Amino acid sequence: MIDGVVIRELITHVDEHGYLFEMLRADWPEFRKFGQAYVSVTYPGIIKGWHFHRLQTDLFIVARGMAKIALYDDRPDSRPRHELMEVVMGERRQRLLVIPPFVLHGVVALDNEPMMLINFPDYLYNAKAPDENRMPYDKPLRYADGTEGAYRWVQRTEDEKHK
Repeated sequence: MIDGVVIRELITHVDEHGYLFEMLRADWPEFRKFGQAYVSVTYPGIIKGWHFHRLQTDLFIVARGMAKIALYDDRPDSRPRHELMEVVMGERRQRLLVIPPFVLHGVVALDNEPMMLINFPDYLYNAKAPDENRMPYDKPLRYADGTEGAYRWVQRTEDEKHK
């Protein structure tokens, strides 16, 4: 697990009327402060990544569809450094994912339908000075085991070394 990343399993309450799940509460330890809330839709086959923030902590929920969120830790003081982590979440597995500053992350929709992600970052977006640092989705990464290569965003076999 990457230091500072938190995954909270969310409870879905289902009855004959439908279902409800709480996305974020002010009394949860994952909540620090409110910056804004926004929706981001990713179409099938599109990769949104890599990027990181210097100040902002992201709090992701996937409200529609299923997503794979890839996280990569290249922070010089991290132990272990160069750790890769994948989180699958969405309608069939509701989770809150907390991504701290400087952790590279990206997302891909897993279904053949648009995926809707809701973010509750702790900073407001500033269009004049955005806190967003982008890198190509196929940027070669150095992994904790010393190997290097681009992350494989799409389907893979079980025996492939780097998710």
